[in-house]
Amino acid sequence: MEWLSAVERLRRERRPGVLVTLTSVRGHSPREAGAKMVVGVGATWGSIGGGNLEATAVARARTMLAEGGPAPEQISLSLNDKSPAEHGQQCCGGEVQVLLEPLAVVPAVAVFGVGHVGLELARILARHDLELHLVDSRADQLGPDRLGVLDDSTARVHVHHAPVPELVLGQVPQGTHVLVMTHDHAEDAALCDAALRCEHLGSIGLIGSSAKWSRFRQRLAAEGHSDADLARIQTPIGSPQLTGKDPATIALSVAADLVRVFESETSKVAR
Repeated sequence: MEWLSAVERLRRERRPGVLVTLTSVRGHSPREAGAKMVVGVGATWGSIGGGNLEATAVARARTMLAEGGPAPEQISLSLNDKSPAEHGQQCCGGEVQVLLEPLAVVPAVAVFGVGHVGLELARILARHDLELHLVDSRADQLGPDRLGVLDDSTARVHVHHAPVPELVLGQVPQGTHVLVMTHDHAEDAALCDAALRCEHLGSIGLIGSSAKWSRFRQRLAAEGHSDADLARIQTPIGSPQLTGKDPATIALSVAADLVRVFESETSKVAR
């Protein structure tokens, strides 16, 4: 089913779309009730019958995409030569109802380093509807014995064993929020450097102390990053109200801060 593949693709690539369904048909129509198509910003997949019917639905879907509203809409159309038609007459003689449902752009998060804190964070984030990328240079940190706790996740979990973790930055979708918390300060620094060179990422968070960030700032500045570049990195990451040092508390603190970012993004889209 082409429309279903399109829904999966748009979600994976974090692109908006509208699912269009022919919900009811009275009389004659080019397609039976249940026909579906997907409308994206610059492409469509599937069909609900062509002609004025489909063109009207596509035009309305594109308006919904431009406005960014999350609410579904329903439109009714008469398919006869006496009905108003912006895109040519369609004389099947029937009447149809069409449901247009915006497809949510779900958050995407990439956690670099699946140690104690990273795994605790993954367990929390996995309860949310998002694309969760877990990246580690150590294969043993990504085995089923450790990640089995995520088997019932709401999130879609993508596991990356990457001896050079910064290469994964180029593979994650537009707007992915990056959290750097590996076992190796040199790896953390390389990830920060590479992340600052990627324009498609969302927020960048680095776990660690102010002393660690001071050293990183000097190193990253020497690599040519400006103050504006360095301001993209938030460190220490997490909610300041949670100050515990155990992995579960640190992970909860980071997750709370990240969920606020998700909510802020959703409110901007709604406006």
